[in-house]
Amino acid sequence: MDDQRRIPRDKDRAKFVDLANKRVSKALNDIRLIGNLANRSNYDYTDDDVTKILRALGDEVAACRKRFELASKKSNGGPRFQLLD
Repeated sequence: MDDQRRIPRDKDRAKFVDLANKRVSKALNDIRLIGNLANRSNYDYTDDDVTKILRALGDEVAACRKRFELASKKSNGGPRFQLLD
């Protein structure tokens, strides 16, 4: 039975790796392009503009991290409680 369950999971893993590689590479390239906006000889912007951009990027990365953490907790049986000595 383990072999029967393993086959679909292998496909899920391959799909995850393929999509993660594509999406993270695209996101990193897009972030590099945002960094190009720092060229003051081509663009005019304020410190407030920069703060808004960086906050938006940081917020989205934090939300992504949270989704992975929540998924990890669910797959591990949820939150655990342990008293420390």
